[in-house]
Amino acid sequence: MKARIKDTCTACGFCCDTCPEVFEMGDDMATVIVGPVPTQYEEAAQQAAEECPVEAIIIERP
Repeated sequence: MKARIKDTCTACGFCCDTCPEVFEMGDDMATVIVGPVPTQYEEAAQQAAEECPVEAIIIERP
């Protein structure tokens, strides 16, 4: 699976707290720091997407 951040991100930091192995805070918004999400972090990345307060995280599955 892959994750990406839409430009509606408000930089709240929730995703970075939930799954720092996949998400990192940039200057104005969060960024994805891995290509495909490693299997062991898929559940945490999915949780971050589901709980993002502005629904800015998109999870793409093959």
